[in-house]
Amino acid sequence: MPATDTRAFTHFGFAPLDNFSMIAFTNAIEVLRMAMYLGHEGEYRWSVLSIDGGEVTASNGLCIPSQRLDPDDLPDIVFVCGGIDVEAVTEADTLAWLQGLAARGVALGSLCTGAHALAAAGLLDGYRCTSHWENAAALAQAFPHVTFLPDLFVIDRDRFTCSGGIAPLDMMLNIVASRLGPSAAAQIAGQFIHEHVREHDHRQAAPLATRLAHVQPAMRDVVQLMEANVGEPLTLAELARLAGLSQRQLQRMFRQHLDTSPLRHYLELRLRKARELLRQTDLPLARIGADCGFRSAASFSKAYRDLYHIAPSAERRSRQA
Repeated sequence: MPATDTRAFTHFGFAPLDNFSMIAFTNAIEVLRMAMYLGHEGEYRWSVLSIDGGEVTASNGLCIPSQRLDPDDLPDIVFVCGGIDVEAVTEADTLAWLQGLAARGVALGSLCTGAHALAAAGLLDGYRCTSHWENAAALAQAFPHVTFLPDLFVIDRDRFTCSGGIAPLDMMLNIVASRLGPSAAAQIAGQFIHEHVREHDHRQAAPLATRLAHVQPAMRDVVQLMEANVGEPLTLAELARLAGLSQRQLQRMFRQHLDTSPLRHYLELRLRKARELLRQTDLPLARIGADCGFRSAASFSKAYRDLYHIAPSAERRSRQA
């Protein structure tokens, strides 16, 4: 199935479940409201939907009205908005309702923990997706046919999944940019005093202990060593020795739990740090490369291009533009 063209999205549906996260819900809708406020009237509209059309209560105790789905006015996409105790509020009629939307060709998405409902309905099988870091490990174990990523948001064909908090703001800004252009998206972000619009591959800033909660303590120790030694990378032998492991044990552990090698994970960690510095600071490229453990500008540039398919200098120019 080809990627869904988000430029065609004009009608957005939001289906909050009981105890949904209000901050994730409002961050998504506010982007659409601000687009209209800034002169794009008629470009977007939204509906708050539920099966019975009654009030839905957020995790902060506030209630919002909803409406029944109009079969003659289907949204282009419907986001399931989750929150705390999502398993308890994901009922069989909700799953059937979502399956019906998919059968009608409606694109589906989720905010915060809403991915649980899509996965439970079998609507994420074979897809890449994301969820709030707090329940991502449990979801990955419960739904082995779904690939969960630690990204802020994931767009895979006709599935749009987003982590919680303010991440929906970034996702919606990216979607709006596809229709209105990056200048309009930047203007909207400016209204929210949101200085840097993050892209889909930006990782969630989850605590290390939570991200690797299901992994042996020795592996957490190794990753902490990597994060603490970005500028002067440790060798594989040093990492293994400091963690009290053999190199073979270390290799096997990373392959089993992160599907990569220790040194590859270490390299990508350093390059992610470099990307943040390129996008968010004016430090010279040579300084960024050195601060991220690269001995030469050439080795930094090559590694960066291999991972991100763009040179560091081009990344910097793009950010400045």
